[in-house]
Formats: sequence, structure tokens, C-alpha cells
Amino acid sequence: MDIPLCDLKAQYASIASEIDPVVREVIASTRYIGGPEVSAFEEEFARYCGAAHCVGVASGTAALHLAFIGAGVGPGDEVVTVSHTFIATAEPIVTLGAKVKFVDIDEKTYNMDVNQLEAAITEKTKLLLPVHIYGQPADMDPVLEIAAAKGIQVIEDSAQSHGARYKGERTCGGIAPMGTFSFYPGKNLGAYGDAGAITCADAEVAERMRSLSNHGRADKYLHDEEGFNFRLDALQAAILRIKLRHLPDWTEGRRRVAKMYDERLAANDKVVTPYVAPFAEPVYHLYVVRVPNRDHVLAGLRDKGIDAGIHYPVPLHLQPAYRYLGYEEGALPVTEKIAKEIVSLPIFPEMTESQVDRVVETLESLL
Repeated sequence: MDIPLCDLKAQYASIASEIDPVVREVIASTRYIGGPEVSAFEEEFARYCGAAHCVGVASGTAALHLAFIGAGVGPGDEVVTVSHTFIATAEPIVTLGAKVKFVDIDEKTYNMDVNQLEAAITEKTKLLLPVHIYGQPADMDPVLEIAAAKGIQVIEDSAQSHGARYKGERTCGGIAPMGTFSFYPGKNLGAYGDAGAITCADAEVAERMRSLSNHGRADKYLHDEEGFNFRLDALQAAILRIKLRHLPDWTEGRRRVAKMYDERLAANDKVVTPYVAPFAEPVYHLYVVRVPNRDHVLAGLRDKGIDAGIHYPVPLHLQPAYRYLGYEEGALPVTEKIAKEIVSLPIFPEMTESQVDRVVETLESLL
């Protein structure tokens, strides 16, 4: 594509002189698993999120899996979350023997509709799992208040929201007692492979999750419990440390591109641009618009060399994998409506004004 959805080549070119030496250093050290790079990244990322602790792990899915264990999720429990997300949000819930329960989303923010939460909670509800979709923070205070009143826990799925802020003072991943992150390469903070992290307020819980990520070890050949091979490797940690230093500038770059899109599309009544709630400082992992005749628009953009996408075309409650839950079409009307209208336009910090203009002109010609 002439204009990619996310330009990782341009990003690498801008930091190659910093990345290449640390990659060589890690390889030369032969400390590939754990070690000082992992510990240093955990400290730096915890500080960045305003969290007390961070546990680096192998992926965002592994982060969710361990966080659910840390929260005590198990057979017979229910976890309330949204259907408008990637399947990794729900997979570990089922793996642990619990049941996933979906609530609808807000039509403006595309995040969890907090007005529907209380009705979804039962005596089996163990955990509320809001997702900060597209880098837009969910409205966390009502979620935390409901959870406190009901005596249940909250984890933030922050896979798309590195650095997004809530009410000006709290960073995603540092709002609830635990937050989970993905560092998949295309994320705002992306590794050069799979990687993830859990931010955590409780030292004991963090230490248990760290042990579980490394086969439940207390020592090399002493295991307190059965665990997993969910470790973050030193090479990815070293790369993430370099990239974390650039993340504030990259975030401003994304906001610059989003503002250009906003201004150029403001007068077009056929396009719904991203809504930013008064409490939110988004980081625009994705710039998602809603349009009529979405499939025609998407095909037309791609035909013109513009790599647009859909995040996500089939909500989880209608996926074949979750058919057994019994959700029928119409169960989550806002989620289903949004899924038929959304298009993700290219956005990355290095995007130029002329690239934005070309995307907008092509989009408007298709409409």
C-alpha cells in the first residue's frame, strides 16, 4: 500500500541508531531470558503508568491470563466485559473456567456503557473488565464505584492505550488495581515480536504473577505452584526501553494527525469522527470513523493504495467461538451497529500532511 495503516519502517528508521546497539549488546551478553533489561523496563514502565509495580510478560494475552489469576478468577465466576474488542480480551477468561458476560458499548466513545453495568452483575460476578478501545480511555470512576459497592474487582484492558490519561491525572493501567498491556509490534509502544505487561498496585500479587510467568518458580529448581512460560525476553525489553523514551513524542505525533483528520472531515456530514469525552486524553492507537456503505468505502480506499482496516467487523458475542453463550443478533444493538459502520484510517506519528490530505480526498470521493 502507498499509505500503510501503520508505518513501522519509518519508525525504525528514526531510531535505528539507538536500537541496533542495544540489540547487539543483549546478544553479546547472552542474557536472553530475564536479567537487568527486563527489570529496568518493568521499573520504567510502572513509573510511566503511575503504577507501583509492573510484570513484563510474553504477550498481552499472557498479561490478561496472569492478571485474572491474580484477581482470583476461576471456575464458576463471571467476568463482565465488552464484545467490541479483540478476542484476546475474552480468551483467558474461558481458559480459566470462568464465563464471559458481554455488555453493550456507548455509541459515542465505543467503550463500555457504564449505565448497563449494574444490570449485568450477578452473585457470580468476580471481575469488571473495561477496555480502553482505540486508545480512548473508558469512564473508569463509575466502574470503580460500582465494583467497590458490589465487592468485586476491576482490571483495565489497556492493550491499545499506552499513555492515555483519564481526568488529567491518571494514566491508563494505573487507574484500577491492575492493568494489562500488549506490546504487539503495531501498538503505540510495540516490541519487535510479541510482548506484554501487567501493572499492579499490590506487591504480593505482582510477585505471584511474576513467579507464575516463570513456571511458578521460587528458585531455579523449586516451584511453589504450577505456572506458565509467559516470560518477557531481554531482547524485547531492551527494545521497549528505547521506544518508551520516544513514546511521548510519538503520542503527540498521533494527536497531530488526528487533529488534521478532525479538521478536514468536520464539514462532512457523512463521516462520524472520533468523539473525545471530557474526561479523556486519548493516544489514537487507531483513528476510527463511521461511514455509510462501509464495505464499498473500505474496498475503494484499498484500491487506491490506502491501507484502511476494520477493528472489529464481527463482535465477540456473534463469533462462532462464542456461539455456545447463546447471544443472538440484536443482543447488543450499539455494538452491532458500530461494527457495520467503522473504518480505521491510517495513522502513525510520521504521517505527513499530504498523506492525510490524500486519505481524506479519497474517502470523500468514495462517499
